[in-house]
Amino acid sequence: MISTPIRPLLPEARKSRIDSFRREVLRGLGAPAMHLPCKYLYDEAGSELFERITELDEYYLTRTELGIMERHSPEMADLLGPGCLLIEYGSGSSIKTRLLLDHERSPAAYVPVDVSDRRLCQAAQALAREYPHVEVLPLCADFTQELELPVLHSPIARRVVYFPGSTIGNFTPGQALRLLRRVAAMCGRGGGLLLGADLQKHPKVIEAAYNDSQGITAAFNRNLLVRINRELSADFAVQQFRHRAFYNAAAGRIEMHLVSRRDQWVRVGREEFFFSRGKSICTEYSYKYTLGNVRALAEAAGFAVEHVWVDPREYFSVHYLRVL
Repeated sequence: MISTPIRPLLPEARKSRIDSFRREVLRGLGAPAMHLPCKYLYDEAGSELFERITELDEYYLTRTELGIMERHSPEMADLLGPGCLLIEYGSGSSIKTRLLLDHERSPAAYVPVDVSDRRLCQAAQALAREYPHVEVLPLCADFTQELELPVLHSPIARRVVYFPGSTIGNFTPGQALRLLRRVAAMCGRGGGLLLGADLQKHPKVIEAAYNDSQGITAAFNRNLLVRINRELSADFAVQQFRHRAFYNAAAGRIEMHLVSRRDQWVRVGREEFFFSRGKSICTEYSYKYTLGNVRALAEAAGFAVEHVWVDPREYFSVHYLRVL
């Protein structure tokens, strides 16, 4: 059952989100190295495009993580234990979550967290039908901010955050540390974090995942400009920006950019920005980890590494971290 219905955003809340979007866009475009927060890639159209990306041959991440979950979800569910409040960050369609719920013993509740209220509502309703014994408490929110969890109707033994998909890679090391410390504080002693992290591998494999032959990743990237045009009264000539993604070996990350094809001016509301030919906007980082990197990050944030699962090729990893 869904105990907390998804309600449409109130006008003042919607205005606040648009205002935050505008501030971050103007600040990023006004910086010497232009950048935009990758969280804004995921409007409704962007989320649908990303779902298509996960099905591509080149995009190894989702199917590799899903394979790990299919093989090891019973062990993971045992670590979560009975009476677990499972909180998923960036829940999307919750495909991998189903594998956990299939094996969890007497879960207290499931809280999917996502910024897209429509997508969240659809996924929560589907899960509530499939798992009628689980209390589903959807939360429309930005998990990078402080969360106010819904009121629970069942006692809980522990809180565990599920953070799949290697989304942790979208944060710089400092940002990732702050986020994990916030998770540790919210879950409390004995709580946990089930974390997906993409691993370092040959750059050609990584770069192919972000430069697919069908151009879907390019459309996903450029959709951010479509969104800015629509929501912020901007006039980006979207096709005059090309998608570029490359592996920065020194930093250990993929960088995704939109590169201006010509000299051009762009207006965002009342502000104007000049793009010389070749000028780029960085729209996403995706850091690739080693197992040692994840352990160091976890320990710095107040966790102990209890278990690690990897695929046979060692492309991807899932970690169960316990709050100390």
